[in-house]
Amino acid sequence: MFAIEVNDLTKIFGTLVAINKLNFSVNEGETFGFLGPNGAGKTTTIRILTGITQPTSGTAKIFGYDIQNEIISARQSIGIVHETSNVYDDLTAWQNMIFTAELYHVNKAEREKKSKELLEIFGLFERKDNKAHEFSKGMKRRLTLAMGLVNSPKLLFLDEPTSGLDVQSNLIIRDVVADLTQKGVTVFLTTHNIEEANVMCDRVAIINKGQIAAIDAPEQLKKTIESVQSVEVAFDKRGLEQMDELRKLPFVNEARKEGDKIKLYTEDPSAIIEEVMTYAKQKNLKIISISTLGPSLEDVFIKLTGLKARVGAAYVSD
Repeated sequence: MFAIEVNDLTKIFGTLVAINKLNFSVNEGETFGFLGPNGAGKTTTIRILTGITQPTSGTAKIFGYDIQNEIISARQSIGIVHETSNVYDDLTAWQNMIFTAELYHVNKAEREKKSKELLEIFGLFERKDNKAHEFSKGMKRRLTLAMGLVNSPKLLFLDEPTSGLDVQSNLIIRDVVADLTQKGVTVFLTTHNIEEANVMCDRVAIINKGQIAAIDAPEQLKKTIESVQSVEVAFDKRGLEQMDELRKLPFVNEARKEGDKIKLYTEDPSAIIEEVMTYAKQKNLKIISISTLGPSLEDVFIKLTGLKARVGAAYVSD
């Protein structure tokens, strides 16, 4: 039995086809990433899988239960952590946990035990009697995740779990997700951070214009575009003209700034390295670092979605 099984799932809003005959399944105990550009259909899919929105046609099953016709049975196995924190600011962290547990009909002894355990895991137990409005964004996010786990779900939906968080909160959430999957919990993850999906997910689905463009393990997806190789170089001095000059070198297909480095896409890395060495000598530059790289999950995403422009790193916010 699959944790999630989707067949020909379609949702139409007026003349807009939000998702078009989606077919995919999620295995029990895996972390499944769901990526796509703005308007690709991610949010619509999640709303259907969690029983919030009805599909136009097709079926979706949660552990064998039809989300439309057996919604109560399906939802009993689900935990949901939305992109925006849904804590009650005027309640304490403890009160938020207990209230959420009551909504899930967790018995008193279990909800107190589970609330204590989760607040400790997320580093919030010492602040359990503080009202949520006193918490930072990272602390609220951790509390939201703890609330989503209080009913011990078999399937956890995580919508942009680490968006805009501090490093500590980010690492805690990643560690918790890894621990959950080791315990057999299935995690359905949407994220705008492609590297996060690369690190956390067993498999990734890339959705574009309402259809699945690809589904596979991150490393397998990378192999589909092995021709996309690159050389990353950093010089001791940086200038605005370097990007344009390096882009014009022989064998360079594209140049991109990556922090303090420049990434040169090519089909012949060795030839590029020679060209870069010559360029550095001509410009009296010292090469601080230079390395060859295979395709990244980001490269796969760009190739499959046809996305060419970006603002910062926000490829996949939906």
